[in-house]
Amino acid sequence: MKLITVSGPPSSGKTSVLTHVITEMRQTQQMGVVKFDCLSTEDDQRYQALDVPVKVGLSGNLCPDHYFVSNIEDCLQWGIEQKFTTLFTESAGLCNRCSPHIRGVLAVCVIDNLMGLKTPKKIGPMLRLADIVVITKGDIVSQAEREVFAYQVRRANSKARILQVNGITGQGAFELARLLAQADETVTVTGGKLRFAMPAALCSYCLGETRIGDEFQLGNIKKIKASS
Repeated sequence: MKLITVSGPPSSGKTSVLTHVITEMRQTQQMGVVKFDCLSTEDDQRYQALDVPVKVGLSGNLCPDHYFVSNIEDCLQWGIEQKFTTLFTESAGLCNRCSPHIRGVLAVCVIDNLMGLKTPKKIGPMLRLADIVVITKGDIVSQAEREVFAYQVRRANSKARILQVNGITGQGAFELARLLAQADETVTVTGGKLRFAMPAALCSYCLGETRIGDEFQLGNIKKIKASS
């Protein structure tokens, strides 16, 4: 079974892109989706409308990307049990840094033209280590803006394949589906490695502390450097 991780900032068009890709691939592929989110999601209904099996994972008060890593093997085995030929995982990189990509697993990052020209360099490994970068909402900006934004994406990730996909009409989804169909198969991710380490994230506030002040701050604490 092919495992494909799809990540990107919230509202960048991940689900819209995936629904168009699924429509392009459904004649030859048996697909499933795992949707990772924090508090709630209705995106599973969009996949169900396409008769695509979907599993939802809500991280609640946990970091969604740590939650992803803790559950990805179980999701993979679910896909194998369901006899899918392709399993997509969709997750939002809420801090624009994580959304872990796995070595040997095809990684897609979806971002949109409305994020601002300087945004690609702020996103980090989620964009920088993706195999394919999908840029959406190109119909809302000018050709010049699209070209400049794509250039900034290329500066952030010089190795990725960059595609423009319209989340409304589906234009560009056929080419993306063709690339995804070439993904390698994954039997297990146990023992595999993330492409980049997770951020250190164990402090008193992770453990439920709500009081503010140095005396209540324990664990990984990082302070702003004092001005010279």
